[in-house]
Amino acid sequence: MLLNGILASSTEWNFSMANYGAVWGGLVQIGLVVISLFLGNMLRNLIPFLRKSLIPSALIGGTILLIISIICNQLGFHLVDKQFMQVLTYHGLGIGFVAMTLKTSKATTKAGKIKVVETGLLTGGTYMLQALLGLGITIILFLAGSGFYASGLILPLGYGQGPGNALAWDINYTNDYPTMFSGNGSFGLSIASIGFIVASVVGVAFINIKRKSGKITTVGEIKEQEEIYAESGEIPSSESIDKFSVQVGLVAIAYALSFGFMVLLGLISEFTNNLAWGFNFLWGVFAAMLVKLVLKLLMKGKLVKRNYINNYQMDRISGFCFDVMVVAGVAAIEIKDVMNYILPIILLCLVGALASYVYIRFVTKHCFKGYEHEAFVMHFATYTGTASNGMILLREVDPNLETPVANLYVMSQVIAMVSAAPLLLLLGFAGKSLTNSLIALGVFAVLFIAYTLFLFRKLIFKKKKAEPEVVNE
Repeated sequence: MLLNGILASSTEWNFSMANYGAVWGGLVQIGLVVISLFLGNMLRNLIPFLRKSLIPSALIGGTILLIISIICNQLGFHLVDKQFMQVLTYHGLGIGFVAMTLKTSKATTKAGKIKVVETGLLTGGTYMLQALLGLGITIILFLAGSGFYASGLILPLGYGQGPGNALAWDINYTNDYPTMFSGNGSFGLSIASIGFIVASVVGVAFINIKRKSGKITTVGEIKEQEEIYAESGEIPSSESIDKFSVQVGLVAIAYALSFGFMVLLGLISEFTNNLAWGFNFLWGVFAAMLVKLVLKLLMKGKLVKRNYINNYQMDRISGFCFDVMVVAGVAAIEIKDVMNYILPIILLCLVGALASYVYIRFVTKHCFKGYEHEAFVMHFATYTGTASNGMILLREVDPNLETPVANLYVMSQVIAMVSAAPLLLLLGFAGKSLTNSLIALGVFAVLFIAYTLFLFRKLIFKKKKAEPEVVNE
């Protein structure tokens, strides 16, 4: 009887405009994102200022789509589905991280273990500083009679992790504390978008100043590197199933596993429920690591004889997802929601940018001597924009990646995740009450001091030269 009902209902619709939402709605929105990305890339290539600023094409494309959306709304025609754009942003982050994690990484340069630890703690220290200042600002604003005390924690998410995570926790706070906060996603997306501009403009200005002073000298042109489409031992491109289909399938399996993790965590408690759905990218990383481990064990047991993962195609999947995430994230911004929080947004972005600049500058100058400028450019752009911004600017000062900066960043990710974990764990806790936010503020302060003390340990605890003994005759 149920089957008959399903079959009966399936005959009540067709593929015409009468069923636009079900049949064409999603594809039209994806089409708008892709077209905007192309327009952004075209404008970036045509306008010298945009090209020299190194602002990502995806950010330009998202801005174009946002402007078009505003104009259409004024004319009474809603072209852009804001909620669908938020969904694309959310999943773009998770799927992009899955594809990145599935790649088989190989170290290209040697890097000392202590430098890997320092790089990871630089990540943790920057996150703790941004969380400390962001939370401090919104607590002060709340005590002054406006805003939500915990909303400042979106600063390290928007600056450090991009639109996806900032959006997710903006929505969480909006849904859980509607009487105090109504960012509706636009608060977090605005901070992330401003972060892209800060990363690009400040990064480029820093490079130009250092070049003029002679402190950065780029030797040689960027060597054209061959794209490695396949490595030895991989499955062939043409088989009963297309090679790219295999890559998409592996990503889909890992992301489906991460969904399973989130469902299980959501059933345990309210705390784990927020932790689950707010960090889809984190569970995606764990699921991808599990898929890689299973494939490795199958190859070791001779049950699988070829390598199914192709790094080149995984790069293309993650790159596409991150481009879509940025375009959709900017297009999803609702201007009226931004105007409601214009003061905290300006304060958070301005203070966050200045503090991150000073902190990262001091740490890279002390810990990465010999390649301090390259390290600063990479880390500042990454922790105000994304890793893509960092790599783009790093190639400007280190065209052939001859310094260990890029390799250290890759190798330090486990330490970075562990050092940043307290921020992720305290996001839901801090939102429960002002008291909880103050406790979280104290935790961030202690961790920031601890990470910073380790990074500057040689300077702080250096031994004084022993004074010569005076012998009394």
